[in-house]
Amino acid sequence: MGTPGFSVPSLQALIDSKHEVVGVYTQPDKPQGRGRKIQPPPVKKLAVEAGIPVFQPDRMTKKESLARFQEDKPDLAVVVAYGKILRQRILDVPPMGCINCHASILPKYRGANPIFWAVADGEAETGVQTMLMDAGMDTGDVLKGLSIPILPNETVGELHDRLAALSAQVLLDTLDAIEAGTLTQTTQEHDAATHAPMLDKSQFWVNFDQPALDVHNWIRAMAPRPGARSLTPEQKTVKLYESVGVVEQNGLPGQLLHADADGLVIACKEGAVRVKSIQFAGKKRVEVKQYLAGNSFPEGYTFGSPNDEETSS
Repeated sequence: MGTPGFSVPSLQALIDSKHEVVGVYTQPDKPQGRGRKIQPPPVKKLAVEAGIPVFQPDRMTKKESLARFQEDKPDLAVVVAYGKILRQRILDVPPMGCINCHASILPKYRGANPIFWAVADGEAETGVQTMLMDAGMDTGDVLKGLSIPILPNETVGELHDRLAALSAQVLLDTLDAIEAGTLTQTTQEHDAATHAPMLDKSQFWVNFDQPALDVHNWIRAMAPRPGARSLTPEQKTVKLYESVGVVEQNGLPGQLLHADADGLVIACKEGAVRVKSIQFAGKKRVEVKQYLAGNSFPEGYTFGSPNDEETSS
């Protein structure tokens, strides 16, 4: 069971292994891109290419979904970023249970957005763990796991790809341990749990009225999508990318201190950040040095964000 690109390496690993994949459950096809053309999930594309039966229920809570799952008679279910709630009656179908691959070091960052929050919070490391699923949100016993460092300037997109590959490895390690009879279960420290909720559009904006390191982490957490947003003095939206660390300069929050081929130096509450690429509304993303070849920023240029009323509209 899985849906986005993150799930693809795990499915490919299962296809290439000695294990039999009797079915793939994924979310329904949805409109994608500016043209809103209906597109299948990445997991479905791979499953179809591999000749694996695909089922796309709008809800796994329906009786029809349960009946179909029972007909598959799986020994074990593997869940990797499926994006659907699985009730206990679903979890009880496979005799060996349901295993979930989760992209965090549990019990930290339970929920749907662990990679984002690990970067936004400035974590030094993260990883992938498998757990035996129960009815809670990522509360099951941990089975296997591997950790990796988060690089100082790494974006969510870059970390996502590394963790997707790691997930496949941890999954196969888990299955091997099950087959060998050596798998152990570790109860999570539930009192230490933190959560990783999805964002709404009001949270896309950069707040320069905080320390530069926090701003740096937020910008790289928003990349490549949806992009960390700010406002120009003309109240036009601009997205900021490629924050490459903290600069020991000071000014008013949001004030552009310097602009050259190395990027824009923008003041924060404490220190400043250097941003190497930008995207103005309706334009393509460009490197700052490319933009400066035909444009300039006037003295006193300041980046801002909408007020609370505008943000919530």
